Amino acid sequence: MRVLVTGAAGFVGYHISEALLARGIEVVGVDDLNPYYDVRLKQARLRRLRKGFTFHHLDIADHEAVRRVGEGVEVILHVAAQAGVRYSLDNPFAYAVSNLTGHLSILEVARHSKSVKHLIYASSSSVYGTGSALPYEETERADRPSSLYAATKRADELMSASYTHLFGLKQTGLRFFTVYGPWGRPDMAYFGFAEAIMEGVPLTLYENGMLKRDFTYIDDIVAGVLGVFDHPPGEEAPHRVFNIGNRRAEYVRDLVGLLERHLGIGAKIVSLPKPDADPVETCADVSALHRLCGYTPRTRLEEGIPRFVAWYKDWRVKRTAV
Repeated sequence: MRVLVTGAAGFVGYHISEALLARGIEVVGVDDLNPYYDVRLKQARLRRLRKGFTFHHLDIADHEAVRRVGEGVEVILHVAAQAGVRYSLDNPFAYAVSNLTGHLSILEVARHSKSVKHLIYASSSSVYGTGSALPYEETERADRPSSLYAATKRADELMSASYTHLFGLKQTGLRFFTVYGPWGRPDMAYFGFAEAIMEGVPLTLYENGMLKRDFTYIDDIVAGVLGVFDHPPGEEAPHRVFNIGNRRAEYVRDLVGLLERHLGIGAKIVSLPKPDADPVETCADVSALHRLCGYTPRTRLEEGIPRFVAWYKDWRVKRTAV
């Protein structure tokens, strides 16, 4: 079997590719290696993907290029995107290209392919906006996005729904909840907090760290993705959307406390009011995904943060030599 993974040099894409390769599946990876964060980290991830992995350096918005490399693949795992809520305030057109045109490009590949049987794509918990009831359920309307990033991810879901309606594409969207772990993204809060603590500079906590997030360890994310991979849609529900989270809301301040403990350094903290785009709390209802494939997140924050810290300390040393 051949699988196309977009964003293969990214945090989630790398881990998914690694898991598929461990199963003996041939992986065709694409990524534009954009400098949104340290490209050395993306290149280091790619170097770990070897037997059975083929990499193509390209932009998913380049439809013809994606179409060529996607020939003969049976499943597309589309996790490439311009990430980040706050970055979308300053660089909105990056989101239009990557998240809208890029998603449409992948849909067109799947539509015209004679081999693709299932398109799995990444959405986001941000689509629920700031006014949804907790825990978030997939039946929520999700029509009040509080950021451009959230709006683009919801638009991707709607585009996918229309392509299933028009062309019968079998698709699954996954709404990821605050993913963390080794080989993570430097723009994510937990990674930035670790950097600030190690460098002895102040870190910013909104509302004194009393916001709550459904922190989901990368291994649990991969387990959910593989569960969907193993249980493709049928004719009765050809397009599905699932939450994929840890089903626990944790205080951001507790996350910082765990980082302090395992880094062995106290944090210098500055508190600011919550930005309008940030929800007070996120928490996933994952019962639908559990019914599909038995998805059960297993990694608590108290276990996941020490694993991240161990990797992070090693990466801090290695990145200076890359």
